[in-house]
Amino acid sequence: MTGQTTAPPGPTPYRASTPADRLDGGAHVVTGEPGCGRTRFLERAARAFAGPVVRVRADPARSAVPGDGLRTLLRALGDATGHAPAGGFGPALLDTLSAGPAPLLVCVDDAHLWDPVSRTVLGDAARQLCRTTAAARLLLTVPGHRPPAPEFAGLPVVRVDPLTPPEAVALLDEVTGGALDGGVRDAIVDAAQGSPALLLALVRRLSPAQLRGDRPPPHPLPGAEVLTGLAGGYLDGLTRDRRDLLLTAAAAARDDEDTGVGLGLVLRAVRHLGHDGAVPLPDLLASADDEVRFHSELLRRTVYAAAPDERRRAVHLALARELEHSKAPGAPGAPERGDPRAVLHRAWAGAVRGDELEAVAGDLPSRRLRCAAYTRAAELCEDGPRRAERYTAAAGQALLDGRSHQALRLLDAARTGGASAGVRGRAALLRGTAALRDGPVDEAQASLLLASSLLADRSPADAAAAALAACDAAWAAGDPAGCLAALERCGRVTADLAPDDPRADYRLGLRALLEARFEEAAVRLRRVVPAPDGPDVPEDGLRAAAAALMLGDLAGARRAAARALAAARTLDAVAVVPRAREYLAYVELRAGRHALARTHAEEGLRAAHRAGQRNTAAHQHAVLALAASIEGETERVAAHVAAALGTARRHGLAQAATLAEWAAARADLGCGRPQEAADRLGPLVRPGARRGHFALWMLAIPCYVEAAVSAGQPEDARTVVEDFARWAVFGADPQAPAQLLRCRALLAPQDRADALYRHALDLHESAGGDFERARTELLHGKWLRRRRRLREARDRLGAALVGFERCGARAWAEQTRDELRAGGAAAGGARPNGPADLAGLTPQQLRIARRVAEGATNREVALTLSVSTRTVDYHLRRVFATLGVRSRLELARLVEQAEKTGAHP
Repeated sequence: MTGQTTAPPGPTPYRASTPADRLDGGAHVVTGEPGCGRTRFLERAARAFAGPVVRVRADPARSAVPGDGLRTLLRALGDATGHAPAGGFGPALLDTLSAGPAPLLVCVDDAHLWDPVSRTVLGDAARQLCRTTAAARLLLTVPGHRPPAPEFAGLPVVRVDPLTPPEAVALLDEVTGGALDGGVRDAIVDAAQGSPALLLALVRRLSPAQLRGDRPPPHPLPGAEVLTGLAGGYLDGLTRDRRDLLLTAAAAARDDEDTGVGLGLVLRAVRHLGHDGAVPLPDLLASADDEVRFHSELLRRTVYAAAPDERRRAVHLALARELEHSKAPGAPGAPERGDPRAVLHRAWAGAVRGDELEAVAGDLPSRRLRCAAYTRAAELCEDGPRRAERYTAAAGQALLDGRSHQALRLLDAARTGGASAGVRGRAALLRGTAALRDGPVDEAQASLLLASSLLADRSPADAAAAALAACDAAWAAGDPAGCLAALERCGRVTADLAPDDPRADYRLGLRALLEARFEEAAVRLRRVVPAPDGPDVPEDGLRAAAAALMLGDLAGARRAAARALAAARTLDAVAVVPRAREYLAYVELRAGRHALARTHAEEGLRAAHRAGQRNTAAHQHAVLALAASIEGETERVAAHVAAALGTARRHGLAQAATLAEWAAARADLGCGRPQEAADRLGPLVRPGARRGHFALWMLAIPCYVEAAVSAGQPEDARTVVEDFARWAVFGADPQAPAQLLRCRALLAPQDRADALYRHALDLHESAGGDFERARTELLHGKWLRRRRRLREARDRLGAALVGFERCGARAWAEQTRDELRAGGAAAGGARPNGPADLAGLTPQQLRIARRVAEGATNREVALTLSVSTRTVDYHLRRVFATLGVRSRLELARLVEQAEKTGAHP
């Protein structure tokens, strides 16, 4: 065991539920599976800490020496503080941690390896520290692959989670300087499954030629050598029967690791390996509801890869024998047929033919197992065209499961088989679908059009689906001519459809909309919107949601998207979930329910990252930027805009780019920067090569008109108002008629503006939406105040303030308060200026507020409270928002008044 007071520099490849530099005081347990980056988390915390740092790491060789861990920690504390701790272990440790106002960070790595006496004292001291206001902080790391040590129960937990695919890509780009071939990088990201240690181990094994993509990476990726090098030590000391039990559980979960496996199945299969079935469960396994799973997926893979080949085959055969006497999970009939997983296990043992495996592949209970079955059947096939067909079927399952990179690799394997035109068409459809979600959309469009041509004679339904997907790609790219061309192709392959078929109505309605035949478009698209019991096919639900959004039927769009989401979950169509969330987020944005839109977008963003859908993630980032622009969170807006534009510019996503630019401009406008907003929005809405997406740019016109008028450039805005008028007539946006009147009021002569504002407010009553109504009230209130109609202005501005506060639009609410003060009124709402305001602060915010009121800088506050300056900045912004103050001077006066009256918490 060693002690040190500084942390070495280096990258921080980990992902924590709470960032290392944003932890509050007290004690925390940092946990996660092997290789997740717990030690790097401590290093990051040490670098971010403004004060002395004490770090100790357990020495497993001394874990049997009572109190050895504490003695090492106390020595390190004495060296760091200059005071030798005195007394018994417990009092000495707690006194040292609690003494003095100076900040101190103590990091104990692998605390679970300490001797029991040291663990007990450390856990008690940590709990005491959480109950005090001491400046010291304590971080303990323990692994997440075993049940937690009871000595640390009840302590706050920070979990170091697996990296998301974008985070894994960023780490690889960092360590390779961006020199890693894209295909190789995607293969490594898929193989590492979010483990930073495995990710780095894999890339370090590559030769320069493999890094460039000139030679294929090693197969398998990762191999047993890499896995055992990372996690093999955790398996040392296991008896043979426990090793077999672990191997059986690992084999039962092969290629379907996200689900648990039946405990009874595992125990029965172990008997076929020569054990009596009474083997106790190792603590690497968790058991609940008669299912068993590994605490760590990395350890599951290591157990399986490290086993000898003959032992793996024996385990698979044992599992197959047990499954042959049971029916498939959830299958009500024909128990004598047996569970189809038995055939797959025999295939993994090398004891079955490809034809037999292909015959049961469709009956397997998950898409991952179906993909594995089709892949293994292809590997066992010597006939080239048949092999290509099986690889393509496996790719289809992988794509539906949200594993685009694996699907593309399987399609590459299918190329070597001399596939028929029909199989090539299905492969092109899958490639185009993958690119539509995670690649350049012009490539997606070309691949999907090729698929439509190849499938036209063999499968008209698939050919039509490919053409409609090509239209989606052109739509995402902002290419109306491409949309029309794809719809024309779709019409040729679906000529036999009945005129009132929903697919025909969607195609013809969308075409009419693109050709500005709005009345016909409305009639056609209205037929696509489902009844309340609507379609249970996810793709049909998404089409219906799109049609409803085009019509402005928000209730219908919400219903269709929600049903598509439910159907996707029921059918295990993981890849559809992010898109369904995207549609739900659009619906709530249009309805003015920004908090709910953000919830859908956050869930959709997580699902998109899990499914490797960067294009869908870019749209979710754009929605989150729009929601944050309402709430006045400028840093969050900038981060989401940068993320959306980063992908949009690389992949040609005009739709996501337009939404992101609009969000950035609206944030500028909300923060009182109309000139910046006008400069950003002008190219987006005015005619020219830089105009935004053809179906979205008009949505930004109300913001542009307001920005241009506020910046003293009304003439620049007049030319686009009539464009917006034509859009408002179509009825696709419930807010558009009121917004149009607001725009006309901003540009109208003085004798007409008042009536236009009032008419706009009347329309807002029927349209709903607090935010847009409050914006009209704010502009009307400004207009009234500048004409010295102060009483009317105060009424209008007061209503605007309530509306902004109701929807959480803090920056806009602050603008309204400024107007109220300028008109001689008290800025009410969430800004009552009184001592009771302090009761709304959290304890940490209250401590920060009092120290700032005493004149301390943010850095001085950070040093005093043992937190980072970023944490102080964050809490201080919350304090200002909660108390409704705009300066440190106002805050000092408010705190002073509370202290004098004794009304503080």
